[in-house]
Amino acid sequence: MARPEKRRKVDSDDTPLNQVQIDARTTELHFNALGSNAAALHRVADASLTQPRGENQLLSKEQRYELLNSLRFDQMDSRRMTIKRAHANTCEWLLNNPEYLDWLDPSQLDKHHGLLWIKGKPGAGKSTLMNFALNNAHKTMEKTVIISFFFNARGDDLEKSAIGMYRSMLLQLLEQAPALQNVFNSLQCKPYQWTVESLRFLLRQAIRSLGKSSLACFVDALDECDEGQIRDMLSFFEQMGRQTTSAGIRFQMCFSSRNYPYITLTNGLTLVLEEQEGHNLDINHYLNDKLKVPQNQVAEEIYIDLQKRASGVFLWVVLVVEMLNMEHDGDHIYNLREKLRDIPEDVHKLFHGILTRARANKEQVLLCIQWVLFSRQPLKPEQLYFAILSGVEPEALHDWNPDNMTESTLRKFIINCSKGLVEITRSNKPTVQFIHESVKDFLLKENGLKEVWPDFGNNFQAESHNRLKHCCLNYISMDVYTKLEVHNSLPKASSKEATELRQQAEKGFPFLSYAISNIFYYANAAQGGGVSQMSFLTTFQLANWIKLANLLEKHQVRRHTENASFLYILAENDMGNLIQSHPSCLSCFEVEDERYGPPFFAALFTNSDEAMRTFLKTQAERKSPTSPIHNLYERYCQSRNKRPNFGPSFTFSRQRGILSHLAELGDQTMVEFYLVSSDKANIESEDKNGWTPLWWAAKNGHEDVIKLLLAAGANINIKDKHGQTLLGWATRDENKAIAKVLLQMDNTNVESRHYISRALIFHVDNKEHEAVIKLLLTAGADTNAKDEDGLTALSWAAKIGYEAAIHLLLAAGADVHVKDKNGWTPLWWAAMKGCEAIIIRTLLTAGADVDARDKDNRTPLLWAARIGYEAAAHLLLAAGADINAKDKHGWTPLWWATRKDHQAIVQLLLQTDKVDLGLEDKNSRTLLSWAAGDGNGPIVGLLLETGKIDADSRDDSGRTPLFYAVSIKGHYLLEDDPLVEDFIMQIVMLEEEGRKRMRTARQEQDYVARQEDDSCQDTQTTEQLIEKATANANTWLRRIVEMRAVKRDCETVIRLLLAAGVDVNAADKNSQTPLLLAAKNGNEAIIKLLQEKSRHFRDD
Repeated sequence: MARPEKRRKVDSDDTPLNQVQIDARTTELHFNALGSNAAALHRVADASLTQPRGENQLLSKEQRYELLNSLRFDQMDSRRMTIKRAHANTCEWLLNNPEYLDWLDPSQLDKHHGLLWIKGKPGAGKSTLMNFALNNAHKTMEKTVIISFFFNARGDDLEKSAIGMYRSMLLQLLEQAPALQNVFNSLQCKPYQWTVESLRFLLRQAIRSLGKSSLACFVDALDECDEGQIRDMLSFFEQMGRQTTSAGIRFQMCFSSRNYPYITLTNGLTLVLEEQEGHNLDINHYLNDKLKVPQNQVAEEIYIDLQKRASGVFLWVVLVVEMLNMEHDGDHIYNLREKLRDIPEDVHKLFHGILTRARANKEQVLLCIQWVLFSRQPLKPEQLYFAILSGVEPEALHDWNPDNMTESTLRKFIINCSKGLVEITRSNKPTVQFIHESVKDFLLKENGLKEVWPDFGNNFQAESHNRLKHCCLNYISMDVYTKLEVHNSLPKASSKEATELRQQAEKGFPFLSYAISNIFYYANAAQGGGVSQMSFLTTFQLANWIKLANLLEKHQVRRHTENASFLYILAENDMGNLIQSHPSCLSCFEVEDERYGPPFFAALFTNSDEAMRTFLKTQAERKSPTSPIHNLYERYCQSRNKRPNFGPSFTFSRQRGILSHLAELGDQTMVEFYLVSSDKANIESEDKNGWTPLWWAAKNGHEDVIKLLLAAGANINIKDKHGQTLLGWATRDENKAIAKVLLQMDNTNVESRHYISRALIFHVDNKEHEAVIKLLLTAGADTNAKDEDGLTALSWAAKIGYEAAIHLLLAAGADVHVKDKNGWTPLWWAAMKGCEAIIIRTLLTAGADVDARDKDNRTPLLWAARIGYEAAAHLLLAAGADINAKDKHGWTPLWWATRKDHQAIVQLLLQTDKVDLGLEDKNSRTLLSWAAGDGNGPIVGLLLETGKIDADSRDDSGRTPLFYAVSIKGHYLLEDDPLVEDFIMQIVMLEEEGRKRMRTARQEQDYVARQEDDSCQDTQTTEQLIEKATANANTWLRRIVEMRAVKRDCETVIRLLLAAGVDVNAADKNSQTPLLLAAKNGNEAIIKLLQEKSRHFRDD
């Protein structure tokens, strides 16, 4: 019950629930009931978004604020702010327009789904009308959330793209309705990288949570966005219109655009501006107010003529009225009517007239048009001022002082230079742009440039780019360093001093950053358009450019050395045309002391596609037509959308070299291109770890590159600094794909085959490596190769009970009789480790010697009996194992089973009726003697039950089993006690395991995961494991001794022996009888038993 309270607290930020939040709750069930269409909305959510809203982690206020700020961008409202307010008494007709009223009417939502599309000719006044509608909505729709976006084709990318619109609209919606910010809870990470999909998802979630609240959206100039994005956007809003209408949410969307793109809405209203009587009346109102002519019959005729010729294009009216007012100064009104007839009706022809009549400052006009038309991003007003000055009066260039040129003066300068066709946007960071998108259309689409400036011929754009290059060149030729008082050595880019220098440069030289960043762009574009840049390439002062670029650079790693080549700089900036013209274009593989090394890498790691194409093309041109480089060039060009994005975070290592880095990246085309093109390609170059390019390709899993390098002659058998071959690493690291590639090569030598065989042993020790084992066997691994302890792969498989590996190895011809340095066979290991019956049976079926002897003369049955593995003992006996086989001490399986207290095995051996019960040790002690001395009543009973045991047998000291039973008091270990041997065996096993761990640790060292110091630490850790294991073995030994002492039950044993009729008075060589010994030990219960038996003996 606490969860809803907690959720409400977070949603409301400790304030009571407002209407939007209440509506959001009540709408949730309704919206979820909409069926498949609503479900489809969820399925298009971005992959970066996590679980449904109810399961998301709640974000703090600070996190929400950060996400809101990430939606914001510069110039977000600049287009709308630049639109002049509607002239008095205009646009008001819209408020009574039938389509507009239907759009506002909630009862009509089922018919139009809240969509209204206003269309009109270019310059008709659509943006002014949309701005009027937006302002009116703010005044009259008090309970409605109102958001808007005005596309601007003359602005930055976000101003003219769908993603910019979604960011702006989502930000406005969430700021006006803070309760909806809960949609951020579905985001998984910050800072967030916005995509169209993720923004739509959040916008959809926010709109569906509106409940009874209303939302009105105004989107202007759809045609100034990419057509594909427009169609996608309209489809989304159509879908939202259907969904919200079904859910009872009031959602309204008003668009405006030219009459294209031609897209049909399934539902929605359309309003064509030129067809509206009110729009024509607006033009009339404007003329009456703005045209400064006497009011008479002639003036009336001029009004009528203007309105007729305007054809609903308000922009034409505004421009013509301004022209007529200028012409009228003193002229007779009748002359004005004649001049009107000379003005073209088409707005594009009007632009032509404005520009061709510019007799004064023609050069400034041309340069202003060129800069606004071809700037890579909108220029600031002061940037445009210096850009023009750099072209027309370079000797007058100076640092910027805002006090010397007011905003008003700057605005007049721009109007004068552009003849009124360029304006300054109204925003916090104003930029310059054409007064209307139709100006750009006239210049480019309608071939206006050629018409106005015919001297440029058909090469206006290339000549313009060349002119703008010269402007940039003139500007950066100023002595910026001296004026900023910069010493030769710059402070670190991230330092406070460097930041202050950048700020001074940006303030004093506002055009510097743009000129530095774009001078090569304009030169490259000019070269591409046929204007030679050879003189520029040979005379350009690159050292000065580097100094200025380093001054402005915020990241130290991106700065260049003073020796950076022009080719490197061009490659990094993707200047393909200039690279092709550069005298040293074939030197792209020359390594420099720069971040990316050679120019080739500068292009590759900055994703400079044109530069890469040029490098490939120029290299191909110097090769014969049959060279494979021609196919490589074609392959590169065709794989444009399939190539990996290497990213700019790379830093070149001279020690590794070019081929090593390319092999690591794994781009086969690039590797092959380098091998074919460069005469300096060193296929066997090694880094500090001894890794060659082949190593790097293998380490990163690039099979195609491995094959390519091997075909080029790479040495597959080269060793790294640890002495490991590539094949050894691949097999040990269980890299099946890479190992398979290497194993298929014919040039693997004997030494590598040795590694294959060693790898086989390594992988058999892991039950999950069956696929690698098969691969190694197929490659011809020696199944009988031994490790340092003499174990073969079959021995290891038997040791760990790896049945699948045993079958594979036997099928591959593994020797089932092979012995390790201790003489232990695979069957011996299976018996000693108590493996499953199927494994022992498999080895026996394969012909394993059931009585094979180790160096201590022990057989598998001896070890099974000693360890206590009954199933193994049973299988070995069934296979004909020698039941009375003796080890070097003369001990048999029964002896070991008896001493180790394995009753089941003792019973199994006795049941064969073949076991030798008369066995004695070197002191003539029998099994019964030892069992009695151990206090092992059950085994004493089993031995006595055979009826073949001499219960009164004496050893060399004359002592009987009864004597040893009575002597039980503590426990001590003789030198040849089986417990001592068990302890020794434990130590041997631990040492063996430790050695294997150390070998594995050494063999798995590599440069990436384990540096040299870490390798030593791994070895030390393994040695510590051995030391710890030894200590554990000592603890184990003590516990065994204590356990054996506790388990001794001498009284039971004595009763069994007495029941068997032993001589109670038998004395040893020291004349001690069991009774005398019991008296010395003070064991009254034993004394009583013996005395009672002694009386019965005398009575008899």
